[in-house]
Amino acid sequence: MKRVLIADSIEESALARIKAAGLDAVVRNKDADGPIEKQIKGFDCVVVRSATKITREVIEAADKLKLIVRAGVGLDNVDSEAAEEKGIEVQNTPEAPTVSVAEMVFAMMFAMARNITQADSSMKEARWEKKKLTGTELWNKTLGVVGFGRIGYEVARKARALDMEVLAYDVLDISKACQKVGAKKTDLHDLIKNSDYISVHVPLVPQTKGMFGEKEFSMMKKSAFLVNTARGGVVDEKALLKALNEGEIAGAALDVFENEPPLDWELVKHPHLVATPHLASSTTEAQVRVGELTADKVIEGLK
Repeated sequence: MKRVLIADSIEESALARIKAAGLDAVVRNKDADGPIEKQIKGFDCVVVRSATKITREVIEAADKLKLIVRAGVGLDNVDSEAAEEKGIEVQNTPEAPTVSVAEMVFAMMFAMARNITQADSSMKEARWEKKKLTGTELWNKTLGVVGFGRIGYEVARKARALDMEVLAYDVLDISKACQKVGAKKTDLHDLIKNSDYISVHVPLVPQTKGMFGEKEFSMMKKSAFLVNTARGGVVDEKALLKALNEGEIAGAALDVFENEPPLDWELVKHPHLVATPHLASSTTEAQVRVGELTADKVIEGLK
């Protein structure tokens, strides 16, 4: 019988499907089971989310491993190069949280445009600040989408439904996708200069680390807002704090951070920042989809 190590929790329905397929699924208890390097021996597949790191050391300690499934988007916590060297297949489920993340982008944009968090806080403190909290509309504003994969495309599609102009940038050829959704393909410099809102949807790789720093914030409109639901390191947090303090941009919304939870909370507490604890894909529907797709990939991959 092939064995599957569930290193991070997945939906019960997905676990049941893996077991029903005749696989021996073991749910890891981090406290009781010790280092994963020691536990990985004897397993044909390991399932992770974002907490467990499948490093080169883990991969080299494995003796039977054929498949790594990351339940979620991105492979930041898996050493894909080391896996490839040992002939281990690596899969993830990027399709699952597309709608949830795209909706979160608009939740954050509306929160910034209409001062929702400030209004809620002041009301809870029995303060009526109607005049102080006048907002703006998203209608007819320009949204720059950086990274035009599944999620970026879905954000653009929803933005067009709100009559927003959409500028799109990617290192890949996105001409057909832009044409289909009614977005304008452009370069990063033009997007940064001309957007009222910028939403980031790129993986964290050496080329994207610190992609938004002092130079980029100085190019943005003073009335512009930045949204990051992708990966923390893509935005230089020190540069963002400086830009907010100096009024270089109007505000920002972050769902992801360089360290999670943050080591320094100064940026999080800034009055012009909307902050959430990596919630973009945390919806009931997305988690069910992640579980189902994970189960599919484990079962198919071990056939």
